[in-house]
Amino acid sequence: MTKLKSWRASALALAMAFVGTAGLAAPPAAVISDPPADKAHPAAMDYVRIRSHGDLINGVLYRASGAGPHPVVLLLHGFPGNEQNLDLAQAMRRAGYSVLTMHYRGSWGSPGTFSFTHAIEDTDAAIAFLRDAANARKYALDSPRLFLVGHSMGGFMAARATAHDPAIAGLVLISPWDIGKDGAAFSSPAARKAAAKDEFDDDVIPLAGTSTDKLMDEALANAKAWEFVGYAPALRTRPVLLVTADDGNGPDSHRLAEAMQKLGNKAVIETHFATDHPYSDHRIALASAVVGWLQRR
Repeated sequence: MTKLKSWRASALALAMAFVGTAGLAAPPAAVISDPPADKAHPAAMDYVRIRSHGDLINGVLYRASGAGPHPVVLLLHGFPGNEQNLDLAQAMRRAGYSVLTMHYRGSWGSPGTFSFTHAIEDTDAAIAFLRDAANARKYALDSPRLFLVGHSMGGFMAARATAHDPAIAGLVLISPWDIGKDGAAFSSPAARKAAAKDEFDDDVIPLAGTSTDKLMDEALANAKAWEFVGYAPALRTRPVLLVTADDGNGPDSHRLAEAMQKLGNKAVIETHFATDHPYSDHRIALASAVVGWLQRR
């Protein structure tokens, strides 16, 4: 038995034990077990700088083991990014995907100022970084097989970028935040006050050059353009996984799924977990859903 077959057999045994004790479907091997080491082409982590509109933002590339080239995932965090989903990055890397994570301008030490518009531009810049021929050679990236995975605000960023880029191979949205729909409500002083208290005032703390009022005004000004149901026509030919939780974002996610399906997209999958917005007690289940979906691509 080869090392790879042995790894798969061991992982399957562990998965079956998991099923027996928890009553759950077996997670993919990459979620619960390390692959055999490749001494010639080991897994690695590279600190990278991504140029976006004059600034060099901070990124980390989780390189998969093996000679490659490897399919690629751009993993986008939310607002402000307290949950970065790095366990998903590790699981996807074990499954053979190289994964880029990054911090938008003005967030978590990346230079510049934070805004939703800047985050949109930074997402596009990260895609360009992964497609750059020199970077593809250096990091053994199969850039045409590029998938976007986004959580919360990152889900909006991923949906928008995919809608504007027909070459993106597929899309995973985890509790995506419909900034446009919520932005329309910020014309109401009562809604602004409630949102500031519930989230914005705390979330702007690690973000540079912005404020609650600036971000609410930006979302209100772009409400119509940023309502992500409007992206459905451009997403009708792409495979999409939508994962939801008990966090209030589910109805917006479902509206997007319905809009894509009505336009003929038969590759839309919806998965729901009874948990909170960061999926605090469903991390294995979340990783299993995302990795399993990617492997079926």
